Amino acid sequence: MQAWQQSDVLSLMLFGVFFLLIYFLPTLLAVFFNRRHLVKIAVLNIPAGFSFIAWGALIAWAATGKAGEYIQRKLS
Repeated sequence: MQAWQQSDVLSLMLFGVFFLLIYFLPTLLAVFFNRRHLVKIAVLNIPAGFSFIAWGALIAWAATGKAGEYIQRKLS
């Protein structure tokens, strides 16, 4: 409890931004990989963030977008 009281506003804001980036990582990956099911992934990301297994499944779903296939074709 003392750690929160001793923290300044900037470090708390940075922690909040970092937490949100990690929490919504599947949605960010879906945007980056141009995923067709972006809206579904974003909506499911909200409750799935509380379950590591569901969150990991969303990351896998988000990372298998069109850009992922394009990158695989270019590398092979």
